[in-house]
Amino acid sequence: MNDDARTNIGTPAPTPAGPGSAELRDQVERTRDELGRTVEALAAKADIKAQAKEKAALVTEQIREKTGHAARLVKDKTPDPLLEKAAQAAEQMEETAAKAARYATDQTPDPLLEKAGQAAAAARANRTPLLVVGAAVVVFLLVRRGRGHRR
Repeated sequence: MNDDARTNIGTPAPTPAGPGSAELRDQVERTRDELGRTVEALAAKADIKAQAKEKAALVTEQIREKTGHAARLVKDKTPDPLLEKAAQAAEQMEETAAKAARYATDQTPDPLLEKAGQAAAAARANRTPLLVVGAAVVVFLLVRRGRGHRR
């Protein structure tokens, strides 16, 4: 291989100006288009993260549809008096919970409320480490409990 051939690697060859050169150019252009589509298709198949996101979105949408359908079925099959009683019970539970919260707030000393607020803010700010520690404690307790049953 001579030096001239090495320096021209990757550069397009001069196109002939004779008959059939237009046909040759068209064929080269079609081949380039096909190659571009093939490369895009291969890149899409190799993008596993995008495929996983698409699948997750599809599954999520299917779950929403099925949940909505199930809720409509339950509502349609449930007698109206029972629905009304359930709504009344839910309202009473909300009122009772609100009263209990007000009572607890009224009976709790202010310094303790401030500390509880600070602790809640710290927990919200450090959610991940708190969850990791909680999970570790649960695992520890389960292992300990499992060993206690073996003896």
